[in-house]
Amino acid sequence: MSEDVLLVEEAYGVVTLTLNRPEVMNSLNFPLLFALRDTVESVRFRRDIRVIIITGAGQKAFCSGADLKERATLAPEKVKEYIYTIRNLFTAIEQLNKPVIAAVNGIALGGGTELALACDIRLASKTATMGLTETRLAIIPGAGGTQRLPRLVGRGKAKELIFTGRRVDAAEAERIGLVNQVAEPQGLLSECLKIATMICETGPIAIEQAKYAINHGIETDIATGLAIESNAYWVTIPTEDRLEGLSAFREKRKPVYKGK
Repeated sequence: MSEDVLLVEEAYGVVTLTLNRPEVMNSLNFPLLFALRDTVESVRFRRDIRVIIITGAGQKAFCSGADLKERATLAPEKVKEYIYTIRNLFTAIEQLNKPVIAAVNGIALGGGTELALACDIRLASKTATMGLTETRLAIIPGAGGTQRLPRLVGRGKAKELIFTGRRVDAAEAERIGLVNQVAEPQGLLSECLKIATMICETGPIAIEQAKYAINHGIETDIATGLAIESNAYWVTIPTEDRLEGLSAFREKRKPVYKGK
């Protein structure tokens, strides 16, 4: 690519992906979508990568959503391709077999909020602003917002936010459950890394199965959900990691998990 629209940093089992288009508030054009898609897929089967953090470059924006300047040049067929691409990408992030943390470091509107919604855990800077503002452009959220937001904050609040296109600040986002916690701007990534470090201390297969059980079980009745949980638990029983966890507990030491 002619420009590094996505910065990738690896350290201690954590990959940090930084949307790197600060001059346009890290808006999502085709090159950035493709870079994010390819990077997500490249870590899916890597045992050494345990957690992904997604954030935005600069101090102003996490992601302002679609690149509207690019959108204005697209024929209707290309707009459909864009929506197809971004929807599938965010679903891939949601279904990734590793935890994904959104570090919402500033403005997150439209597709930016939808990207955060696709992540497992959301931390926001005190300066963050979030919202699904698409109806103000006479369209609707097209990358999962109409489905993920009500599952997170409830149907009534989601309808209010989508119907009005209203933005919420970090404090309100935390209050309604849109984000897990709020941090000082300079400490946002550190707080994300604290959570990532704790996750890295757990069993990789257990985390994968727990995420699977939560994501799929929540969409069903409780009886089916419990069956999904049961099947996910069975996957962990024959693993070396489970035996290592028991041994470490007995020997009063930290376990060394290998994802086996």
